[in-house]
Amino acid sequence: MKRLTALLVVIQMTIVISHAQTFQRTPCPIVFDTDTPFVHDPVMAFENGTYYAFYTGQNIGYMTSKNRKTWTVHRDGVLRNIPEWTHDSVPGFKRHIWAPDIIQWNGRWWLAYSCSIFGKNTSAIGLLSATSLEKGDWKDEGCLVSSQGKRDNWNAIDPNFIEDEQGNLWLTWGSFWEGIQLAPLAMKRTEGGGQSLRLSDYPRTIARRYYKNTPQGLVNPTSKYAGSNAIEAPFMMKHGGYYYLFVSWDYCCRGMESNYRVVVGRSKTVSGPYIDKEGVPMYAGGGLPVIEGDKIDFEAIGHNAAYSFPDGDIFISHGYSVKHNGQSILVQRNIKWIDGWPVLE
Repeated sequence: MKRLTALLVVIQMTIVISHAQTFQRTPCPIVFDTDTPFVHDPVMAFENGTYYAFYTGQNIGYMTSKNRKTWTVHRDGVLRNIPEWTHDSVPGFKRHIWAPDIIQWNGRWWLAYSCSIFGKNTSAIGLLSATSLEKGDWKDEGCLVSSQGKRDNWNAIDPNFIEDEQGNLWLTWGSFWEGIQLAPLAMKRTEGGGQSLRLSDYPRTIARRYYKNTPQGLVNPTSKYAGSNAIEAPFMMKHGGYYYLFVSWDYCCRGMESNYRVVVGRSKTVSGPYIDKEGVPMYAGGGLPVIEGDKIDFEAIGHNAAYSFPDGDIFISHGYSVKHNGQSILVQRNIKWIDGWPVLE
């Protein structure tokens, strides 16, 4: 009788544990206040009264909000089924997707994302499309552009879309190596017989951290492959007859040792050249400072995006929080324009 009782207890415990494990695996949205979302490389979109933020994370992290103050984090991510081509293009890549960007163009949402291994430039930028953000009916559109370590002197990560005044779409991207790249996009026939966005011309460099004046003995503390041209994370914004190119200088992803900061230049045409307030081209190392760590709230700030939303022009980025011991959290600032240049409030 004791053995039977013990057996029944074991069975009941097994059932309880099984239900508990099933419950724990069930996705459950998490709600954060505005100063607490832990995000990296954030971008945003607005659709039917809802803000959507996408960021670096497993399967492409995303969260939603009605007011950009309280956020619901969706733990499953965007891209639950990782395309097989990403593993073929980037050996060692798994599910941790970096630095997405999103734009609405020609009646669809287009989302680009980065597949890479830290410090190397064998990388790829993938592409998804959807009819609406609310539906989330994301379709794999394949590889938008890739780089190889022994072939290219640039890195296919950190994509950003920009639509020019004629309605044409462009892509800018890049991290270290030869710096920030820019190329036009167009709808082209794919291998499967359909059509999707692809580069329509060769890329060219539009911004560098250093050009011919790299300081002697400068060493990259994060990668022996990437060199010391510490520039990445381009983001373009149109305002008042200019295209503005924001980029991040120096080093991310080191917690309290990070020294990321954001600079900007502008151009009358999307293809550049982008010039800073002192007249220095960004391809030759120019850049007007926009924001950096104050060492009180943030050790460093970088990888930004900028938008004209219903409540005004907004600058977002991630900052390495002093309070949270170097964790990267969402930063939001209003933009005011002084003499044609962005100033953060």
